[in-house]
Amino acid sequence: MAILEGIQIQNYRALQDVTLGKTLYEREQDALPRLVTVIGANGSGKSSLLDALGFLGDCLAEGVEAACDKPHRGGFERMRTQGSVEPIKFEVRYKETPTNARPISYSLHIACDAQGRAQVVYERLRQRRKGQKYGQPYSFLELTNGQGYAWSGTEGFEEGTGTGIGAPTAMEGSERVPVKMKDRQVLGIATLGTLANHDRVVAFRDFLSGWYLSYFVPELARNPSQAGADPHLDRRGENLSRYLQYVERANPGGFRQMLERIAKKVPGIIDIKAKTERDRRLVLEFSAQGFPEPFYQQDMSDGTLKMLAYLLLMEDPSPAPLIGIEEPENGLHHQLLATLAQEFKEYASKARGPQILITTHAPNFVDALTPDEVWILDKGADGFSHLTRAADVQGVREMFAEGIPMGSLWYSNHFGIGNP
Repeated sequence: MAILEGIQIQNYRALQDVTLGKTLYEREQDALPRLVTVIGANGSGKSSLLDALGFLGDCLAEGVEAACDKPHRGGFERMRTQGSVEPIKFEVRYKETPTNARPISYSLHIACDAQGRAQVVYERLRQRRKGQKYGQPYSFLELTNGQGYAWSGTEGFEEGTGTGIGAPTAMEGSERVPVKMKDRQVLGIATLGTLANHDRVVAFRDFLSGWYLSYFVPELARNPSQAGADPHLDRRGENLSRYLQYVERANPGGFRQMLERIAKKVPGIIDIKAKTERDRRLVLEFSAQGFPEPFYQQDMSDGTLKMLAYLLLMEDPSPAPLIGIEEPENGLHHQLLATLAQEFKEYASKARGPQILITTHAPNFVDALTPDEVWILDKGADGFSHLTRAADVQGVREMFAEGIPMGSLWYSNHFGIGNP
């Protein structure tokens, strides 16, 4: 499964210029691991970081103006860092499978026109040629103010004569064509026709459109949804019953085993069984310790439903390439958090497992992590967010190696940042 190696975000609310992992080709940071956890005080920018990921997906699906104008964002000028006149900028670096694949970098700059409408002012998708170690990579797509070029076909760049010193030559079946966008609110990688014909463009578009951000709402999951089957759990958990019905239909034996595994991980629960109602809706029966009669999902506590949702999310047979979760500790007992963190680690490490990015305030959750898996967001005196990997804080690796858990180091303020 493809992996996000890093992302740089500029001029997005308090994220005036932050880098998570390895982004630009000229930089030497380590690539992001399969599990990434971001900690920090209230107001440090953790929610903005996750929303920035969601914003990229919304730009691809709906266009940049619609993405900016969503109610929780309030338009381009409210999103852009106060005092900045520069575009909102993203630099995304990812790598397709297999692991020896060459990384691909995607740049997106968004500004507004004279009428205040958000639009794409720069977009570029690029990759080094085979065997190239130094110098600028070549682009599959490059557009400035809606004009530029793209490569069609399925082949990459190879050494060749080209035009000018070191210019790329397309292999057979590829062609460089001029592009002029009719609508500058639409991403170039989202358009049909020429731009969609290149395998690299298609692969990146599929990677970006597959990102999943979880904002689970127990109240919505409490009531069984209408009969039917959905292949994935939605962001708020509203279709929990429909997702269960899909898994049951796809693999009845595996579905029963899944419920047995989950029942062992939810405190106080002895067994979980699925029951089909007369109207074909699927509901869950929970057998709880000390009670002769089962409970249904509408009777369960918020914490139990939330734990259930996360465990079900980790049973998705075709998971998203990147999953973002904000503050999974809300509603859960603190002693469950290290267990949940370990579940996420194991899920992300699977051959077909997703990459997971989590924000948290809980030291108990962080206790299960390593210095490379923890990043600290901190507000500077300038009001902007600054992002630091815990492994890069002096002394942290050594104290962790001595057996001091990461959450304890954070709680004791050994990081020196990340606290109010």
